[in-house]
Amino acid sequence: MKARVDQDACIGCAMCPDIAPEIFRMDDTGKAESFKDVDNKNKTEVQQAIDTCPVEAISWDE
Repeated sequence: MKARVDQDACIGCAMCPDIAPEIFRMDDTGKAESFKDVDNKNKTEVQQAIDTCPVEAISWDE
């Protein structure tokens, strides 16, 4: 399972890497990116990042 970040929608607030640093990081352009597959141990944190994103730029990509 993967989380997808819509680069066009992302405003670079960095909330997702704060919530789930093992899945999200900020790229060179200041936007968030998902760099690792989601497993059962971090699924809750990713869902929290999805729910917290102020511009709804994160979604599940299965």
